Amino acid sequence: MRAMIGGGISVGLMGLTQSALQLTVLRGIQGASSGTVAAATALVATETPAPHLAWALGILSSAISLGSAVGPAAGGLAANVVGLRAIFLGGGALLLLATIPVLFIVKESPRRAIRAAAPRTMDVLRAAAPGTVGALAVLIAAQGLQQTSYAAAQALVVLRLLQLTGATDAKSLTGITFAVAGIATALASVTYSRLLRRTSYRAVITIGAVLMGLALFGSGLARNPAMLVAAFVIGSFFSGALIPAFGAMIGLEAPSIVQATVFGVSSSSISLGFGLGPLLGGFVASAAGVQTGLMAAGVLALAQAALVGIASREPKPPQRLA
Repeated sequence: MRAMIGGGISVGLMGLTQSALQLTVLRGIQGASSGTVAAATALVATETPAPHLAWALGILSSAISLGSAVGPAAGGLAANVVGLRAIFLGGGALLLLATIPVLFIVKESPRRAIRAAAPRTMDVLRAAAPGTVGALAVLIAAQGLQQTSYAAAQALVVLRLLQLTGATDAKSLTGITFAVAGIATALASVTYSRLLRRTSYRAVITIGAVLMGLALFGSGLARNPAMLVAAFVIGSFFSGALIPAFGAMIGLEAPSIVQATVFGVSSSSISLGFGLGPLLGGFVASAAGVQTGLMAAGVLALAQAALVGIASREPKPPQRLA
C-alpha cells in the first residue's frame, strides 16, 4: 500500500513540474517511496504454498512484463493526443486506484511475531540450513548480472536500430520490438514452471541464461533489422523465464520470517543492474561500437549462467500438497 500510494503521488506530481530539476527530484522521490514489485513478490512468496510458488511467481512476473510492454506503447500513443503532463497525471491516478483491490481483496496472514522482538536477518539466515547465506548471495548476485545484461541490451538495441534503419523508421520499429519482447517475456514467465516437472531450478536458470546470452550475442552480429529484432525477442523470452525462477529459488531458500527483507535486497540488486546495464553498455559502445556492446551484454548473461551453474545449489524441493 505504501509503495503504491507513494508511487502514485510522485508520478502524478511529475505532471505538474515546471523544470527539469523538479522532475528529477520527483523521480528520485518515486524511486525511494515506491517499490511495488519487491513488495508484491515478497507477499506472493510468503502467502503461496511452497509447491505452487514457481507458478505463482510466474503469473506475477508475467503480469509485470505485460504491463511493461503495454504501458510505454499506450503512453506513447496517448501522449500524442493529450500531452505528456496528462500521461503523468493519469499514471499517478491509476497507481492510486490500484490500491483499492489491494486494500479490499488481498489478504495477508496475521503476523504473530512482534516486530520489535524479531531477530536480525543475518542471525536468522545463519541459523537456517547450512549454506543458506552463500546460496542467497549467489542468487542475488546472479539476478544483478541478469538485469545488467538485459538492460544493457535494451539500450543498445535502440541505437543499433537507428544505425540500421535511420531515425524515421526506428521510431515505430523500436515500439514494436519492445512490445513483442514484453509479450515474449510474459509468455516465458507464465509457462516456465512446466519445465520444473522434468528438471531443476538450477538447470532452468543455467540453460536459460546460456540461451539468453547466445541470443544477445547474436543480436550484436545481426546485419539487418529483422535479425536484430528476432535475436532480441528470443533473448527477452529466456530472460522472462529467469526472473520468476530466481524469485522462486530465493523464496525457497529464505526462511519465511525474513523473506520480505531478502526480497528487498534482491530488488536492490535488480535495480542496480537496471541502472548499471545502460551505463556499461554505453561505455563499451562508445569505445568499441554498438555491436560490441551487444555482444558484451551476451557475455554478461553467459557469466551469470556460469555463476549459477557452478556456485548455486538446488533448493530443497517443496512437499506436494495432498
